[in-house]
Amino acid sequence: MRILIAEDEVATAKALKLLLEKAKYSVDIVHNGNDAWSYISSDTYEVIVLDIMMPGMTGLEVLSLIRQNHITTPVLMLTAKAEIEDRVAGLEAGADDYLPKPFATSELIARIKALGRRSENYSDSLQQVGNLILDGNRYEMRAGDKSVKLTNKEYQLIELFVLHPGFVFSTEHLMDRIWGFESDSDIDVVWTHIGFVRKKLRSIGANVEIRTIRGSGYSLEVEKC
Repeated sequence: MRILIAEDEVATAKALKLLLEKAKYSVDIVHNGNDAWSYISSDTYEVIVLDIMMPGMTGLEVLSLIRQNHITTPVLMLTAKAEIEDRVAGLEAGADDYLPKPFATSELIARIKALGRRSENYSDSLQQVGNLILDGNRYEMRAGDKSVKLTNKEYQLIELFVLHPGFVFSTEHLMDRIWGFESDSDIDVVWTHIGFVRKKLRSIGANVEIRTIRGSGYSLEVEKC
């Protein structure tokens, strides 16, 4: 499940990203309302977490744009404002849930899970392309009677390819999508992890392959018999 967190407190946003990735979610973070809308309008998420008080557009302004553009993704408002009128304003603007700070991390994850199940973009934990089955509950992929465990980043990579077979992803897009704009990692990390995933696909005898498209990027293709 892909989640966008828009939170102007950098340390809080990074902590939430780490927490949710440990819970096996794919997470993007931004720190202002303008970037939040840019991500939302150009990508697909199962859940959006918006802080009300942000630089640029406020969370409520972003939420208004989301609903005006008929984007039905569930939105959780996350804010230090706990007054009744603020909660009402958020819900009336189209928010699906409201969680005031400080909050228990277990409650945040539970609410995100609940909203994710309601999302039109929600996908089953099992995805299949060719003879490859990707299991989001076990964080593994299977082909026939063989299976192999995946790390968080490996899972996010292969999930992206499985959900979009045949689509060509550039190295830069994969870097931004999986590691994020603010990552300190070198772009070589993309090539390294694709190598890891390719090796694991071969180890289980999967009939799909991450192919290098010269000058363009990478694409998941089903091998022809």
